[in-house]
Amino acid sequence: MKFVDPSELIVNNDGSIFHLHLLPEELADTVILVGDPNRVATVAAYFDKIEIQKNNREFFTCTGIYKGKRMTVLSTGIGTDNIDIVLTELDALANIDLKKRMPKEGHRKLRIVRLGTSGSVQPDIELGVMVSAHISVGFDGLLSFYAGRNEVSLKDYEEAFVRHTNYNPLCARPYFVENSRELIELFADATLEGITISTPGFYGPQGRSLRLPLADPQLNDKIETFRHNGKRLTNFEMESSAVAGLSRLLGHDSLTICTIIDNRFMKSMNVDYKKSIAMMIEMALEKL
Repeated sequence: MKFVDPSELIVNNDGSIFHLHLLPEELADTVILVGDPNRVATVAAYFDKIEIQKNNREFFTCTGIYKGKRMTVLSTGIGTDNIDIVLTELDALANIDLKKRMPKEGHRKLRIVRLGTSGSVQPDIELGVMVSAHISVGFDGLLSFYAGRNEVSLKDYEEAFVRHTNYNPLCARPYFVENSRELIELFADATLEGITISTPGFYGPQGRSLRLPLADPQLNDKIETFRHNGKRLTNFEMESSAVAGLSRLLGHDSLTICTIIDNRFMKSMNVDYKKSIAMMIEMALEKL
């Protein structure tokens, strides 16, 4: 067992982990991730009892009880860089003794479900549909900084996608990670099966061009036409790949579910999507 140096695992003076400001006992085994800090209160409003509420920067956390089950809901902010912080610190809370700075004996597995919003990359996926990421695709490059990246990426999908798109070698190589089979089955009857792409930005990386031209203006068309093993890419967002990849490497179950709020090919957008988000939250809480 390896001692973790103070510069690698930063613990606050009150014993909480550095960014999330959580103590180990304040984390439930079931964790709901949301991007927007304001959405934490929306989820927690359904709890029968609230145990703790904490916040630091964009990371707002509430742990409570929903119909007898203990859950944590936590905001991540936007992007896979924030997911790197959140997933690493959640795992440290579960599996490292913060006082001794040593990994704990045994392994505590978390169930992590991200609830988000997303844009469809297929013309027939309508606004309001809930898509579960059976596979998460990373355009972000985060997972390549960790050992085991190639072991968790579906290499046949990866190679087929790079060939189909003639993918820009200056960009990070895309990775494809399968999410938890148990969680996929849990939500199968309420969601559309999807392959969800996470991008390292909202504009250029998702094919939006305002004043700057795109390096590959046809990339979204190539994404829409990609097929492998009878599957197609379904939607864009900005966090799923890191949730899936880090969870797989760290031994946790994860799944991302997104409500479609815009369709890139139909040029349609729903800016008033609160009702759809509420339906997704209620569905997820009941399932979990």
